[in-house]
Amino acid sequence: MTQAPDNPRWMTLTGRAITTLVVLFLLMDAAMKLPPLAVVGETMAAMGWPADAGTARLLGVILLVATLLHLWPRTALLGAILLTGYLGGAIATHVRIASPLFSHILFGVYVGLLLWGGFWLRNPALRALLPCKA
Repeated sequence: MTQAPDNPRWMTLTGRAITTLVVLFLLMDAAMKLPPLAVVGETMAAMGWPADAGTARLLGVILLVATLLHLWPRTALLGAILLTGYLGGAIATHVRIASPLFSHILFGVYVGLLLWGGFWLRNPALRALLPCKA
């Protein structure tokens, strides 16, 4: 794989490192929702979601598909948009149950910023669309 001529090496490597961390976290989260784990059902019930394994599995599949779409270069933008929506749902859930602000409600914002930051650093086309002048 060759590097884009207008993408400095440090940006590409930093973007890939950030993306790797975010993707590993999202894949772990999706994997935890696929089997019928009691802790997942208990946590979902505490947040006002149905505690059945089917709902958890559906959320896990949605998260897995969106994450895999983000990993594939041709569908990375679609994956990032879908993941942003998924994280927005998580934020809304925590707002609804009055979770702590910085540790729970804003956690989806933190993950989203890392997701888009890694994507922005490794993708010159996205930087051209969303320029950041210092």
